[in-house]
Amino acid sequence: HILLIDSNSPLMEQLNFFHDHTLLIITLITILVGYNMLSLLTNSFINRFLLHGQLIEIIWTILPAIILLFIAFPSLRLLYLLDETNKPSLTLKSIGHQWYWSYEYSDFKNIEFDSYMVPSAELNEGDFRLLDVDNRIVLPNHTQIRLIATATDVIHSWTVPSLGVKIDATPGRLNQTNFYMNRSGLFFGQC
Repeated sequence: HILLIDSNSPLMEQLNFFHDHTLLIITLITILVGYNMLSLLTNSFINRFLLHGQLIEIIWTILPAIILLFIAFPSLRLLYLLDETNKPSLTLKSIGHQWYWSYEYSDFKNIEFDSYMVPSAELNEGDFRLLDVDNRIVLPNHTQIRLIATATDVIHSWTVPSLGVKIDATPGRLNQTNFYMNRSGLFFGQC
C-alpha cells in the first residue's frame, strides 16, 4: 500500500483495499481525460457527425454514474462493517480530559487508571515524542473489543490509525466502536 500505515486489524485492511480500489479508478479516469485533452490539442480535424450527437451525450452522462456506483457500493459496505459490533469479549471505556485519558476495563472490578503523555524532558532513548504515555492500555489480540468513549470537558478524538479506529469523545454522550487486533504489538494513537 502506497504511503499507508501497516494494518493491524481486518477493518484497516479493508480500508487499505478500498483506498487502492478508488486510486485505481481515479488513475484510469485521469489517463482517459489526459489522453482526450492531448488528442484535442494535437488533432485539427473536424468530424461533422459529432457536432450534434445524442449517443455521445448519453454515453458521457451514464458512464460517470456507473463509475460512481463502482466507488459507492464498496464504500457503503465498508461503512456498515465499521459500525457493526460483533459480540465483544472485552469492553474498554475511554474518558477524554484536557491533557490526558482515563481508562476503565468495564468487565472487571476496580481496574481504572489515567494515561498521561510523557513530557519531552523525561523521554528515554527510543521513545516517541508526543506519542508515548506513562500508563499504556494492555489489550488482547484475536479478541473482539468494544470501545466506549466519552469526555469531561471538550470534544476529543480517540484514534489508532493502524487499527482503523477513530471515534469522537463528546461530553455527555457515550459513543461506541469496535476493533479486532490481528497481532500483538505497540500501537500509537493520537487525539
